[in-house]
Amino acid sequence: MSNAMSSMQTNDLDAFWMPFTANRSFKQAPRLFVEASGMYYTTADGRRVMDGTSGLWCVNAGHCRPEIVEAIRKQAGELDFAGTFQMGHPKAFECASRLVNIAPPGFGHVFFGNSGSEAVDSALKIALGYHRARGNGAKTRLIGRERGYHGSNVGGTSVGGIGANRKMFGPLLAGVDHLRHTHDHDRNAFSRGQPVHGADLADDLERLITLHDASTIAAVIVEPVACSAGVYVPPQGYLQRLAAICAKHDILLIFDEVITAFGRLGAPFAADYFGVTPDIITSAKGLTNGAVPMGAVFVRGEIYDAFMQGPESAIELFHGYTYSGHPLACAATVATMDVLQAEGLLTRASELGSYWEERVHSLVGLPHVLDIRNIGLIGAIEFEPIADAPGRRAHARFLEAFRRGILVRATGDVIALAPPLIISKDEIDHLIGTLAEVLQSVDD
Repeated sequence: MSNAMSSMQTNDLDAFWMPFTANRSFKQAPRLFVEASGMYYTTADGRRVMDGTSGLWCVNAGHCRPEIVEAIRKQAGELDFAGTFQMGHPKAFECASRLVNIAPPGFGHVFFGNSGSEAVDSALKIALGYHRARGNGAKTRLIGRERGYHGSNVGGTSVGGIGANRKMFGPLLAGVDHLRHTHDHDRNAFSRGQPVHGADLADDLERLITLHDASTIAAVIVEPVACSAGVYVPPQGYLQRLAAICAKHDILLIFDEVITAFGRLGAPFAADYFGVTPDIITSAKGLTNGAVPMGAVFVRGEIYDAFMQGPESAIELFHGYTYSGHPLACAATVATMDVLQAEGLLTRASELGSYWEERVHSLVGLPHVLDIRNIGLIGAIEFEPIADAPGRRAHARFLEAFRRGILVRATGDVIALAPPLIISKDEIDHLIGTLAEVLQSVDD
């Protein structure tokens, strides 16, 4: 046992109330990482574990990249903090300029927060404020989607559509409704890439417009690929149809790209990949390669301009965070963009996508596999649930995978995969080959 483990007491573990974790179970047999480099973590007992999840969907360029580490270190030594309320610092403006230069056309402005959750709540408030600024103050309703995940703040939880995330917290925000989810197992099981069936599910928005009237609806928010609930890939034509309905009724379309931005699908943004232009894009995670907390909201020019009215000395948007545009986060973002662009990582998933698809779908037919889904460098294996024990089957395979030296993510009855974009074909073979051994070995 390493010094890191032997020096810990039970109370040391108890002090940290861990998020989205079975705390009591974890603390009986903790899984602790103490180092990371490239594609691998190192555990407290000295084992190397291949990262099949990019940390938590965020370490797109691999762990502890020297360029990013040095940028953070340098910035901390020069300027550790400067606020951005009525003041500023050069790195925030450099960072914003770098980001809008890789954003889809028309997205000329970016608002900073500290996480995907804050990016989502900021986007929702910007959408509401935009309509009010244009004289449409009755447009206050927000539309999410079943099985959607938009972070853990009150706004994001309200528009989110995962029951377990909502049930303990009362009614949440008023004036929120939800589209039907897009998962159609009967027609689309084992689809490769985008499923063929389901574009018509976008018409569910017309149903909600009939119910509530377009004059009351401010925005629709969806993940282009609904990753957190189990990797639900949009049917062919679905996002295009949804965007057309929003445009027809003067409803803002928000793409939550906290996971899909910065190369995960093989393009800088999912908006680029699908050829759909929303009005607002949220991002985080891969923004700083996970090294420093950071979130960013991209808005189209007409949205920003709607706020830039009245006296020039007046505050246009009464919203923000102490750490919006934090110097260290901005330095990490600039360095991350340097790495992603220099190494072609914003598009590398398109080069590896076919190989990844073949390897992920090689798991078809293994015990209890109910469905397999993929897009870009994302994969999901869904299992037949155990009666009266939802999620247990995936969790058991997550634990066995960790024991065998690969990190995957269990979400419900799904194992999700999203390795760093630096992964090689040999490493894909190792990841999927080990996972195949896991699926054949666990007996439940």
